[in-house]
Amino acid sequence: MAFDKDNIIAQLKDASITDLNDLVSSIEEEFGVSAAAPVAVAGGAGADAGAKDSFDVELTAAGDQKVKAIKVVREITGLGLKDAKGLVDDAPSMVKEGVTEDEANDIKAKLEEVGASVTVK
Repeated sequence: MAFDKDNIIAQLKDASITDLNDLVSSIEEEFGVSAAAPVAVAGGAGADAGAKDSFDVELTAAGDQKVKAIKVVREITGLGLKDAKGLVDDAPSMVKEGVTEDEANDIKAKLEEVGASVTVK
């Protein structure tokens, strides 16, 4: 039996909502699956947070020592002076994305040491 994807799509486009609903019900029954969107369990979010393996570091405010914050941002990101200044001036802004938890905490500590406010997401 040949599988003609284009023919199936054309048939689905012409089907009524009732026909599509019946099709979904039949597929669910035949294959033992559900078309319902997965729903997060209230306690599940906390358990998954511990398993997170990449973090984003956001500079929320430069603080009183803006020049020092710019220097730290340059050190962390490798950006030039103009780009680092722009990142600090435009806070809140992402300093680094997709880093390990240890690196995120290290970056946060360095920025907070010069008076900046940082959020790790």
